[in-house]
Formats: sequence, C-alpha cells, structure tokens
Amino acid sequence: MPGTALPELLARFRTAAERRAAWDGLWRDCYAYALPQRDGARTTPGAQPVDSMYDGTAPDAVEQLAASLLAELMPPWSDWLALEPAVGVSDDEIAVLAPTLEEAGRRALVQFHRSNFAVELHQCFLDLACVGTATLAFEEAPTGDASAFRFTAVPASDVFVDAGPGGQVRGHFRVNRLRAADLLTRYPAGRLPEPMQKAITDEPARPVQVVEAVLAAASGYAYTAFLPDGPGGGAHVVDEGHFQTSPFLTFRWNKGAGEVYGRSPVMTALPDIKTANKVVELVLKNASMAVTGMWQADDDGVLNPHNIRLVPGAIIPKAPGSGGLTPLSTPGRFDVSELVLNDLRARIRHALLVNRLGPTQGPRMTATEILERTAESARLLGAIYGRLQAELIDPLLRRALAILVRRGEVEPFVLDRRVVEPRHQGPLARAQARSDVQHVLLWLEQARQLGPAGAEVVDQAAVARWLARRLGVPAELVRDPEPAAAGPELWLGDVVEAIGAAAGEAP
Repeated sequence: MPGTALPELLARFRTAAERRAAWDGLWRDCYAYALPQRDGARTTPGAQPVDSMYDGTAPDAVEQLAASLLAELMPPWSDWLALEPAVGVSDDEIAVLAPTLEEAGRRALVQFHRSNFAVELHQCFLDLACVGTATLAFEEAPTGDASAFRFTAVPASDVFVDAGPGGQVRGHFRVNRLRAADLLTRYPAGRLPEPMQKAITDEPARPVQVVEAVLAAASGYAYTAFLPDGPGGGAHVVDEGHFQTSPFLTFRWNKGAGEVYGRSPVMTALPDIKTANKVVELVLKNASMAVTGMWQADDDGVLNPHNIRLVPGAIIPKAPGSGGLTPLSTPGRFDVSELVLNDLRARIRHALLVNRLGPTQGPRMTATEILERTAESARLLGAIYGRLQAELIDPLLRRALAILVRRGEVEPFVLDRRVVEPRHQGPLARAQARSDVQHVLLWLEQARQLGPAGAEVVDQAAVARWLARRLGVPAELVRDPEPAAAGPELWLGDVVEAIGAAAGEAP
C-alpha cells in the first residue's frame, strides 16, 4: 500500500483487533438476546442460533426500531435527498446552480432506488439498534448493472475500526470470507501466490479469509487486500488501490468519551432483557409442572418410577396397602410472575422506543395528534439524527456523487457546504422544517397585525422563496425574481394563508 508497509499494516490490524476484543463479550450477549439471527458467532445457515431464548420482546422491539429508523430517515422510493445552493450564495448564483444541483440530486436518488440500498440499510439499522455500531459497504457496481451503486451490510464481527484521536474513525479492516474460486473474481490473479493458485485449482470451495484495509492517506484513502495467513505462513498482498472517498461507512447510535465503538439501546435494556427471559423460562417450567403434575410414591419394591407412563388408560401396579401414586401440590403463583413480566417488557419497549416510534394502535388520529406525534419523534431521534447526519448521510452523498462524477453522469462539483449543500428531506427532516416554517408563519401573522408599518418590513418575494426551499418545492415551480412592476402585487395575507394551509396539510 502506498505509504504503508505490510508489517506496519499488520501491526495496525492487530491493534484494531485487540481494541475490538474488549467489546466481543457484550456484543455476543446483545445478539443472543435481541438479534439471534445476526449472531456474530456465525452459526450454520438455517440453524437455530440460540436455544435458550424464551422471551421475544427484545427481538421484536429491535425489528420495530430498525423499521422506524428506515421509515423516518430514508424511506424506500421517496425523495429523501436533494442538493441545493448553500447559505450565502447570491440570487444570481442560485439561479444558475439550482437547476443543475436539483438534476444531480435526482440522478443520485434514482441510482439509490435501483440498487439494494434499502434492504442493506435495514440490516445496518438492526446492528445499530442491537450493538450500537453498524458498517455499510458502498461499492461501485460493474458497468451494465441496473444501478451504479452496490451495498453490503457488513456484520459487526467482520469489521475492525482503526481509531484516531478522540475515538474518530480513520480507517477500517474488514475480514472478507470467500471461497478460493472467488478470489480470482474479486482480486487480480497475477497477485495471488503460486501455492494459492494451485489450491484454487485443487480445492475451489476451500474457505479463505482476506483482510481488506481502507485507511486515510494524504489524499483520499489507500486500499490494500492481503492474506493474513498466506501460503507458507506469512502475509501476502493480493491487491492495492486508492479511493477518493471511503467505501466503508461506519455509524454509531451513541458513543462514550474516548470510545470508538458505539453503545446501543439494547445495551441499556440488557439487564431487563435477561431478567424477562429468565422469568419466562421459570413460568414455562411452572406451567409444565401444572399440566403434567408432580407425583410421589412409596418405595415398596413393586412400583418402579422409571417405568411409569402417565398416559390415558395406563395401569400402574402398586403393592397391597400402599398409597401408590399421589399428586404433590405446587406453590406456583402465575399472577405474581405476570406482574413482574409485564413491568420488564414495558421497560424494554420504552428503552427501544417502541411505544413512542412504533405504529399507533386505536382509532384514526386527528391532524393535531399527527403533528404532536411527529414532534415527539423528532425530539426522541434528534440526537441520533445529528450523529447519523455526520456519520452516514453526508459520507453517503459524497461517495455517491464521487461515483457519478467519475462515470460522467453529473457535473463535477464539491459537496463542501460553502457553495453546495445536501438537503436531507426524509420524514424526520421534513418535520423539523415544518417547525421552522411555523415560526416564520407566526412572525408573518404578527407583522400583518401591525398594519402597513409591519408589512413594509417583510420582503414578501424572499419569504415565498424561503418557504418553498424549506417545504421542498421543486425549483422549476418557483419563478425567478422580477421587478415589482412586471407582475401582480403579492399580498402578505395571501402568503400567510396559502403557505400556512400547505404546511398544515403535510403529515
């Protein structure tokens, strides 16, 4: 790898693996009790990974939280992203930039819709809710595919993060498990050692582990794929390259000071999850005893308990004068266990935001109730939304635009937030935008009540254009600024009523 020798690369990989090892035990518990189908232990496909889980509250809550995150942030087949001129760009520059940026954002969105983005992102959100850290591999698809993008939700057990100062992510090591025959498809055959090429011919199904390292370099990211235990016992480089943007996007739910891996709501609720699982196990054992009963018998040398079958029509021998089999009463109290279990399940759902983000139960909600529920969702996800904006959405757009620019599908420009700014317009972002609109509408209403003096302060055309941007109105629907004499006068009252009605109708 340019700038990094293989011994240094191996040393950094071992350091990253040692740092990750401290989290493996906690992750195994989280997966075992909340997401057993994505267990990092890599059980046999189709096998039941955990045979000691009795309560399904946590797995159901994790599924609902992941679905809510996808629906609130990037719902499939919706216009959840756009590009716009940044704040401070002049009106003349906006008139030139806006159509080009809108077309570039539309082209990127079409590529996302055609790809497997929604499917793989949902898997990442499952990891995010369970262990607090998720990694999405964003690769360029081969020419001729339906989409230019290809995504893979990388299991947390396969990723080792190279940490920078303060727990920042500055690189990744991914353990890629392949068949020997697949090495020729993914990596150049000329870089493979001769014993490995012979092994591919002799044993094409043999499993091989390849470590892919993507580390920050002087410009962009340097890529190296190597065999940690190659033929002859030493490491061997099989491919090298360079990326303008990192193909691995790691994002976290929450993070402690100085930590590089995230913390999840499942970790917060893990004591309650384990306790609920144990309570259900005891309840089932108690129920089994209540159904089959417990029996006692005299040891008279005639009755053999090991040969008794408690089935209808069975004849059980006993000695003359002995008591035979007599039932034993049990002290089980199902009502107490149900009270404890209901309290535990309520706390698990509360920690995983099920009751506050999940689907509503009951009659149809009014418009006011919809707005209140949307505001509650924005408040609950505000902190995680800010982190996902910095760690997922912005890197995702930069990577997408870099691929499309390289293919010549969009005009080259830099997503620097000084001239070009991404606008995330998923349901949660729209809810926050509507909140800003409500404040502006309140100001307009108060200005109108002040009479002509208040109306003179308002730049009505600028207000209309600002409201159009905040509500996600397409640029072609907004007329370019013209002299006041060239068109009919725009009355303040009409602006308040029209834009207020549009904002109120949005769910």
